[in-house]
Amino acid sequence: MNLVTAVQALVDAGVDFVIIGGWSAILHGSSFNTNDLDLCFSRRTENLRRLARALAAFHPRLRDLPEDVPFVWDEVTLRNGTIFTLSTDCGAIDLLAEVSGLGGFEEVKASSILVRAFDRDVWTLDLPNLIRAKRAAGREKDLRVLPELEGLLEAEQEE
Repeated sequence: MNLVTAVQALVDAGVDFVIIGGWSAILHGSSFNTNDLDLCFSRRTENLRRLARALAAFHPRLRDLPEDVPFVWDEVTLRNGTIFTLSTDCGAIDLLAEVSGLGGFEEVKASSILVRAFDRDVWTLDLPNLIRAKRAAGREKDLRVLPELEGLLEAEQEE
């Protein structure tokens, strides 16, 4: 699994996205591990084209789709859905057009900060909004990381 390569390809292609989920937590100093990359993406037409082209090289497929069922990866597919759980040559990538507790891409981007990671400048949720999104998602794995994220926020606010 090499999600670094995927992030670099997306940034280099000019894709407008925000890192959310587990990798956002890691970028804020969390010790929790994650096996996938969660991204919120802009649904603007040109961005969908760039996103489709950038990930095409990594052979994306819906994770739970049987191998014998055809899957077309292109901007039309992206336009027709809002959540994509993908298996790629780089690893698992989840694409979301909206984030629980925050809203669509514009709201998510407004709740983000630019950080240096993966040898690129990338957008990730700021810590208060990452906590908000995790709480709104309400899944056990999201709730489990909240105490650590709240501790990181408290430490950040004391600086």
